[in-house]
Amino acid sequence: MVGVDINDLLNKAFLENPEKMAQIENTLAPHQVNPAEYEAIFYAGGHGTMWDFPENSELANIASSIYERGGIVGAVCHGPAGLVNIKLSNGKHLVAGKKISCFTNEEEAAVGLTQVVPFLLEAKFIELGASVEKAANFQPKVSVSERLVTGQNPASASLVAEEMVKLLKLQLV
Repeated sequence: MVGVDINDLLNKAFLENPEKMAQIENTLAPHQVNPAEYEAIFYAGGHGTMWDFPENSELANIASSIYERGGIVGAVCHGPAGLVNIKLSNGKHLVAGKKISCFTNEEEAAVGLTQVVPFLLEAKFIELGASVEKAANFQPKVSVSERLVTGQNPASASLVAEEMVKLLKLQLV
């Protein structure tokens, strides 16, 4: 399997779990998702999301529906690319006026892909009226702004999950 480290114990446990693998192999397509059945949505990263997420109106509609019902939207690394075109019912972008962390312009330069990606996430969020919070390159950074939880890079992934779980637990009270 390309892109998977089977020597990593978490990866190995996941790959050897038939129930988890069945879930992966039977993932719903966006048009099959009823947002009313979900309390949160999470956009995982990877450079491919820069092309796949921004113009996917089905994903944007799922996320805006979840958020406007009081749910949580989370994203990490390049996953926040899915947030750039999410508009709420008031016509404003979800990220407008919010604190965001995402893969930074400096990190993109450090990996040599500023001329490859279709846009720079940090620059796009500033353009959309978000306030970008960041740490040094490849260091963890998470921003929580209302019910929007975003992380800067892979080092931030577990912290994003922890913050999302905290918010979900608050909803149960």
